[in-house]
Amino acid sequence: MLIQQEQNGNKGSFYVEENGKRLAEMTYSMTGTDLMIIDHTEVSDELRGRNVGYQLVQAAVEYARANPMKILPLCPFANAVFKKKAAEFADVLRPK
Repeated sequence: MLIQQEQNGNKGSFYVEENGKRLAEMTYSMTGTDLMIIDHTEVSDELRGRNVGYQLVQAAVEYARANPMKILPLCPFANAVFKKKAAEFADVLRPK
């Protein structure tokens, strides 16, 4: 599954698109160059049960590591993933 990213100014998203239709999306805002705030995650019913939400969060984590920054997961889903993967994602997590 291809996770894509787009950013326009300080807003952006990681998403999955098929046939021109977004089936999953996680949106974020940047504050400066070193903090990504994840604010929403949504996965269509077509993709439910395939760990797509987790893959979107993982893509954000990889992006944060490649572009030294921290992530503040305000989205309840992303926050739950960060709690589950606390040890694995600790290097990019910004505490609230």
